[in-house]
Amino acid sequence: QVQLVESGGGAVQVGGSLRLACSVSGERLRPCCLGWARQASGKEREVVASLDTDGRTTYAESLRGRFTISKADDKNTLYLQMTGLNLDDTAMYYCTGSLTCGRIWAGHRDFEGQGTQVTVS
Repeated sequence: QVQLVESGGGAVQVGGSLRLACSVSGERLRPCCLGWARQASGKEREVVASLDTDGRTTYAESLRGRFTISKADDKNTLYLQMTGLNLDDTAMYYCTGSLTCGRIWAGHRDFEGQGTQVTVS
């Protein structure tokens, strides 16, 4: 089992930046893909970005260039650097993991944290 715990959310002004972190612990799955998803109030869940064990990144097209997913050298922490934040970025952000990135982008929630709230105003 994989445990994911998000942190770093909060309130930020339009145009600001924020970095989310996800602590990864527990039994490791091989292969494993980690990513970020978000859900705004009243809207469907949206996958934001993913990062596989080979370091390949994938982004939602609408967010490419503003969001960057990365992993700490010890591979125990996943990050999401967000810049140029706007009102539409207000959402609960979830760290998510699966055996493959395909499952993450297909909407499977094999492993997921409790979320961290990002509010842009």
